[in-house]
Amino acid sequence: MTTDHAVGLSRAGEGPQRATLLELFLDLVFVAALALTSRTLAQRLDWIGAFQAVVLLLAIWWVWSVTALATDLYHPLRPPIFLMTLWVMLGTLLMAGTLPDAFSDLALSFAGAYVAIHLGRSFFLLATLRKRMGRRPTSRFVFWFLVSAVPWLAGGLVAGPTRGLLWAAALAIDYGSAWLRYPTPGLGRVPKSQYRVAADHLAERYQQFFTLTLGDLILVTALTYADSGMTIGSTAALLVAFATTVLLWQIYVHRAGALLQATIESSRDPGGFVRSAPNTHLLMVAGVVAAAAGFEVVIAHPTDRTTPWLAGVVLGGPALFLAGRARFEYEVFSRVSPSRLIALLVLIIVGPALLLAPALVAGLTATLVLAGVAVADSIRARGAPPEQPAPSL
Repeated sequence: MTTDHAVGLSRAGEGPQRATLLELFLDLVFVAALALTSRTLAQRLDWIGAFQAVVLLLAIWWVWSVTALATDLYHPLRPPIFLMTLWVMLGTLLMAGTLPDAFSDLALSFAGAYVAIHLGRSFFLLATLRKRMGRRPTSRFVFWFLVSAVPWLAGGLVAGPTRGLLWAAALAIDYGSAWLRYPTPGLGRVPKSQYRVAADHLAERYQQFFTLTLGDLILVTALTYADSGMTIGSTAALLVAFATTVLLWQIYVHRAGALLQATIESSRDPGGFVRSAPNTHLLMVAGVVAAAAGFEVVIAHPTDRTTPWLAGVVLGGPALFLAGRARFEYEVFSRVSPSRLIALLVLIIVGPALLLAPALVAGLTATLVLAGVAVADSIRARGAPPEQPAPSL
């Protein structure tokens, strides 16, 4: 029987690999989805809005994360995988279009698009993979996505708090089954030995996606500034938002970002890293989404008084990013720079004081805290020898 490797689908054992332009093309629709999530949050800064934004973000991230793993295992430019990637791209575009009304009139459309993306991707792989053993991991995905499809679609059919609870349960199934390595009746769990990853490819994909995630911050702030009348206050807020974007990128790529590939290669448990890396980067992406929502409000109303919720997203966005970045650094070096912890503490302490200040001051405060972290990174880089990933235990 012809194997999947023989027909040129599997990437296994082929040496260094780079992300393709098709994968970068795919990521563009996620920039739109993240920007719409930020704008949705900015329009409703309260507990309900925050909960809805978290649900939407978790759904978007899971679509990208699972697809990234699929294109890490199989060649995205082979015709079957190429079509699968386009399917995900189209589904994500349709799902993105429903985001502003995902918890109201377009709930079933949102849930249906999400389910169709995951099941369609899995059925594409099942139909393509010729070797029975190669189908087993995909069969596990099909089983668990069918399980989570029930609360997803049921949530689209009901209204009120029940919808949110059903979708939260569906996300718990999606994320929990992956963390448990997809335990499936008759097939068991995915063996740790099967978490073979192309370190160079997977590292590049995460780095690319985070960089494109910053496009959310750029897109949202640019659109808001265009509608603001371009006053002195909104222009100052735009400059602060741009500085924040640059600092987020600089802090992300500093050392640990550049050594992500080496970390995966040196890990004795690449499967554990594959399962934890999405969650680590999810925190950083969530930070950018929250910051974009906050700066949309700051640019639109730079002199208005800072509300508790605005302070929460303007300061909480960088805080989430730094928390994810600290975890990321710990995965690489088995330690965390004190500057990250100090910055997190400062962001928490200054929050109450900013409730008496204009929104622009809140945005500037977040930017200055991030600037302090970037400066500390620069000083440490000049005075310390090059670091290498900590050996896995």
